[in-house]
Amino acid sequence: MLCSLLFYVHIRQGSGSDRIVPISGESFKFGLAQNLRDSISCIAMTKLALAISGRNFKEAAEQIEKVIAAGAEIIELRLDYLEQLDKELAEKLTIYTRGCANGAAPLIATCRDKRQGGAIDHPESLRVEALVAAVDAGAEFIDCEYTNFNASANCRESITSALARNSQALLILSEHNFQGSFENLNQIYERLVQASATVIPKIVYTANHINDCFEAFDLLNKIEGRATIFCMGDHGLISRILAKKLGSFVTFAAVDEDTATAPGQLTLGELKRGYRYERLNADTKLFGVIGEPVAHSMSPKIHNACFADIDFDCLYLPLLVAGGKEQFDLFIDNVLNRPWLDFAGFSVTIPHKRNAIDFVREKGGYIDPLTERIGAANTVLIDKKGGLSAYNTDYTGAMEAIEQGLDIGRSDFKGMPVAVVGAGGVARAIVAGLADTAADVKIYNRTVEKARTLAEEFGCEYASLNDLTKMNAELVINCTSIGMSPEIDKSPVPSQCLGEGMAVFDTVYNPAETLLLEQAKQAGAKTINGVSMFINQAAEQFRLFTGQEPDRELMRKIVADTLKG
Repeated sequence: MLCSLLFYVHIRQGSGSDRIVPISGESFKFGLAQNLRDSISCIAMTKLALAISGRNFKEAAEQIEKVIAAGAEIIELRLDYLEQLDKELAEKLTIYTRGCANGAAPLIATCRDKRQGGAIDHPESLRVEALVAAVDAGAEFIDCEYTNFNASANCRESITSALARNSQALLILSEHNFQGSFENLNQIYERLVQASATVIPKIVYTANHINDCFEAFDLLNKIEGRATIFCMGDHGLISRILAKKLGSFVTFAAVDEDTATAPGQLTLGELKRGYRYERLNADTKLFGVIGEPVAHSMSPKIHNACFADIDFDCLYLPLLVAGGKEQFDLFIDNVLNRPWLDFAGFSVTIPHKRNAIDFVREKGGYIDPLTERIGAANTVLIDKKGGLSAYNTDYTGAMEAIEQGLDIGRSDFKGMPVAVVGAGGVARAIVAGLADTAADVKIYNRTVEKARTLAEEFGCEYASLNDLTKMNAELVINCTSIGMSPEIDKSPVPSQCLGEGMAVFDTVYNPAETLLLEQAKQAGAKTINGVSMFINQAAEQFRLFTGQEPDRELMRKIVADTLKG
């Protein structure tokens, strides 16, 4: 039997008495999928595979021991990384891996073609020889490119013969596209399924936009987990995480950053600690932060930690939505058209806060009155019927941060000269808050027309960024992303504009000590970093998401620990 790996067969009896029956890998292999393909769906419980990418036996052996200790559920032995590959080395490593795993984790032997992501351009004859040696040495799975299996008689016949000798080994046929998505994903899947009665299809492609992921989600949902399907690259990150929710046969991770074998592959720690992988299931509710960029965001860490703290079955994801309103609208439409994904809400950041409120308005959703007045939303909720509502938690988060940082009350803002740098979504919320306190606000922005529009809405003055050298302000607030990680060597305000008797508030929270704040301190100004605002607005979002108050001290600890690391 397959090292404790079971397949679950959902037999559709059509009378309301469907049955789910566990079967062994051997039973699955010999004819069951072929004979019952039209009336059953074979669902493998998603396994977490850790890859071995050593260049020689010693490196590979060290990695094997490390991934077993880390709790790999499947081990992928990437034979194509071996510099002195031959069938003896493939056999030796297979035996060593199976001995170390001692039945706890099945082995996938892979010798990837360079054209489909292989590390070293080994000749086909050697790659086939290595896979056959792995099967003969007891590998539970081998992964072969469909293109080669289909086109090469030697490849097909050698692997088929090896599988016949090892009746417990199964064949994974894979297709990869490192440039973009496939023209017809369903067609690719059917081609793989028809190649062999017991094949496990694997389809991996590069997502050039997050919206490219939804076709993979649709196919996984349709076939009920009878394949491994996900997207590579930064835009495909969520597909690697959601593979378990959607029942993909396997999802892949690296034990550390140095051993990643594909673009966008997460480490085991990121997947387990950052994205609650072990808790993730088919019913998990999804939330996330929509923006461009989002890789720097600490929102996933704090929200997922707070979900765990109150034991909520929820997951918060980084959602890289590149582009403008058209791409934003398409993303939300894709989510709304797939209620089975269980998305329940979003945080929204640069550059989509105006897009968010416009989308909710166009869909006839509810917009909180304060949010309507601000004209930008940083929080969107989806109810069980797909209805939308929009809120803005930046307003309260920023005003509380300034009051705490300067030890003042709302009445102390009256008449205070304030320079607001930027005219985007964050600026709209902060200008609205300052206008409510009767502060004397002047908005500075690269695009003067945007500054003018915002100023007219709230009865403020406006000017170009070039006029910052002439400003006369007691409080300077940066509402742009300038200075945000990773571009930490930039500042939105010339250092000569800063001086004693001034307070400087930077809404950027990563890093906490931006170049702007460093220069402000050197000039003798009082400084307020963006961490307090970030925690304040995130806590209010969490309350909107769950109806419960989060542990703000836990949030602060996570932010502090992350910034230290």
